Amino acid sequence: MDLSTLRSQFPTLAQSNDGYPLCYLDTAATSQKPQLVIDAMNHYYQCDNANVHRAAHQLSARATGQYEAVRDKLQRFVNAKRREEIIFTHGTTESINMVAHGLTAHIKAGAVILIDSAAHHANIVPWQQLAKRTGALIKPIPLTADCRLDLAAYKTLLEQQPAIVALSHVSNALGTLNPVHELVALAKQAGALTLVDGAQAIAHLNVDVQAIGCDFYVFSGHKMYGPTGVGVLYGRFDILDSLCPLLTGGEMIKTVSFEHTEFNILPNRLEAGTPPIAEVIGLGAAIDFIQALPREQIHAQEQALLNYLQDELSKLGDIVLYAAHSDNIGAVAFNLADEHHQDVGILLDQQGIAVRCGHHCAMPLMQTLGLKGCCRASIGVYTNKADIDNFINAMKSVKDLLL
Repeated sequence: MDLSTLRSQFPTLAQSNDGYPLCYLDTAATSQKPQLVIDAMNHYYQCDNANVHRAAHQLSARATGQYEAVRDKLQRFVNAKRREEIIFTHGTTESINMVAHGLTAHIKAGAVILIDSAAHHANIVPWQQLAKRTGALIKPIPLTADCRLDLAAYKTLLEQQPAIVALSHVSNALGTLNPVHELVALAKQAGALTLVDGAQAIAHLNVDVQAIGCDFYVFSGHKMYGPTGVGVLYGRFDILDSLCPLLTGGEMIKTVSFEHTEFNILPNRLEAGTPPIAEVIGLGAAIDFIQALPREQIHAQEQALLNYLQDELSKLGDIVLYAAHSDNIGAVAFNLADEHHQDVGILLDQQGIAVRCGHHCAMPLMQTLGLKGCCRASIGVYTNKADIDNFINAMKSVKDLLL
């Protein structure tokens, strides 16, 4: 792929806001979509629009072929052992809910569930609901002063032989990278099931679920240059096959009578109802887009941009950076002195700069940091140095106005 034309493949980035060129630094919330993803979805609706699996006609056969081909792509993309270990969902949140609900019968009263203290709400609330149903105990894994998971505290918590350990691969709020290979290995030694939220990692890192060794790995299409409304649940086959389905009806059944229903085999058993067909096909195009990139070069470029962003923000003065490590992935969290983060975000927007402001669906983390919220600038494959420079210049004017 010609990297000089990479940015031009994203039509949204060609627009201006109030006379300013759009500077999109909110990729951690949702990535922009390349034209080939948009085209793939349009082609489905224009030429192959039909439900999958159920009909004998050619439209359905073509739609089913495209839909199931994406499952095979995903198996290779994350190195799952079997294609049946790839379950299509509507996003990371549904994937985690599906696991937490499905494990209800496996969890006993008093069982311990360990949760990453920097986790997104989607990797907290479903476990809280599981704990309410079963009498399990939620225990957060503490952070160190520099906002990394406290490995010593984690090892101590593992002595309680938790039933489940729920981790983030990369923090959505801070961009901090967790050593998931080591964390999962330690959890396995303690006999725990492990789930890794990979929503912020999947577009930036090469993910090998077998190498990580986790029981579940979840992510969303819209964070990896694909459409909204589609996500992936990877699960190790034996434990995935034991989950009680969250949703029932449609293709997930094998036989139904008024006396008894027999569920289908994986993956259908966990994909109830009409799936997000166009979105799955768009996700397949996003995988093609990512795999056509020189991944090592792109990763190095993103890391250089992120470090440049951290350095330039630091030079401004009166900027508070949170957990700004050199190995962070994709995002920088900050505040301007004691100014409200929403005020900063609104003033940046008036200059064409799109950043995220708030608690970033990580209220427990914000409480740990003593914050009501912060600003977050995040990057993607289309981000360039000019974006960072435009952002920094805009921040200078915001600082001059507010301080």
